[in-house]
Amino acid sequence: MHLKPKFLLIALCFLSTSLWAKTITVCSECAVKSIASAIKTAVAYDTIVIKKGTYYEYNLLIDKPLVLIGENFPVIDGQDKGEIIRITSDNVTVDGLFIINVGTSYTSDYAAIRVVRSDSFLIQNVVLEKLFFGIYLEKSNNGRVYHNKIIGDAKDEYNSGNGIQLWYSKNVVVEKNIVQGARDGIYLEFSDNIIINDNISTKNLRYGLHFMFSDDDVYTNNIFESNGAGVAVMFSKNIKMTGNTFKKNWGTAAFGLLLKEINDAEISENTFEENTIGINIEGSNRITYANNNFINNGWAIKVLGACYDNSFTKNNFLYNSFDVSYNSNINDNVFEQNYWSNYTGYDLDKNGIGDIPYRPVKLFSYIVNKTPESIVLLRSLFMDIIDFSEKVTPVFTPDNLVDAKPSMKRIE
Repeated sequence: MHLKPKFLLIALCFLSTSLWAKTITVCSECAVKSIASAIKTAVAYDTIVIKKGTYYEYNLLIDKPLVLIGENFPVIDGQDKGEIIRITSDNVTVDGLFIINVGTSYTSDYAAIRVVRSDSFLIQNVVLEKLFFGIYLEKSNNGRVYHNKIIGDAKDEYNSGNGIQLWYSKNVVVEKNIVQGARDGIYLEFSDNIIINDNISTKNLRYGLHFMFSDDDVYTNNIFESNGAGVAVMFSKNIKMTGNTFKKNWGTAAFGLLLKEINDAEISENTFEENTIGINIEGSNRITYANNNFINNGWAIKVLGACYDNSFTKNNFLYNSFDVSYNSNINDNVFEQNYWSNYTGYDLDKNGIGDIPYRPVKLFSYIVNKTPESIVLLRSLFMDIIDFSEKVTPVFTPDNLVDAKPSMKRIE
């Protein structure tokens, strides 16, 4: 086999790099006692091994390809003085560190680990505590943020940062991270082709996940629980959210999922349980909602208008105070073959489809939208009477919003 000159040169460069790369060990008894000294001494593609201990360092700049790895989670204590690790090179790995005491600033977004204009990076098995921002990716592509634990102590939005933040970044995988106690657990802005998979984002001050102007992203098998609000999705397109759990996001302005100005998306096989609002939708079009479970929410779905050509198919609506709420009497969306726990129809031909269409929007939900104080009348005789009258002759609710083929059994 004959190698072409170009490929032969690449192979020789790689072999040369591997042969010359060395390992630098850092510890209190070692020749190199500080991480900063190790980084300064290292050349491209070296590995820095940090032994167990506490290192009082900050403003560590990694400006060459390196592997930075900790043994038994050595602690890097920034002493609240500023940013701790900044990466500005391609091909950098940070693995197995315990980083605490990031500085707080009202003019600079100090982070435990900031990655700037980097390609092919890996941040994994890192524990972050007492932080401002946790992991901050800025104009960085083709990387992975994997299996990290980020625990903040945010009390107010104005002096707290986000757990994991992506800004103008592309082709990044964020997977198997635990984030809690931050402002937003995970935040994306102008970041496309991102995979957010199997993360747990809980007890964050504002949102479990928040993203804007970020297209072609996939969110799978994440848990967003007990946040100020679950997930906010704004001004984005071609989004896929499957297999996620939105749970116990309670509050006067809380929701499991907020969709604002979202187009061409798939939201399927998710669970929305015990939220004030399961999904709050505004100005979002051509979205497929399929095989989701809405369980014990205040409102399962709340539509605030300007939502067109959406389909709700084979979802389970179980024991919600309100299944669907509209703030107008116009509907351009399709509801079909959903299971409704409040459906009282029958199935004489035994085909599994109710013989009587189900009308999920109640007049009382319309009244509550207009006058929130009327919620005290929930489950009263008065509510039953007005809902029945609207069901007979719809005036305030969309007369064409019906599930013509309601399922008689819960969708598996």
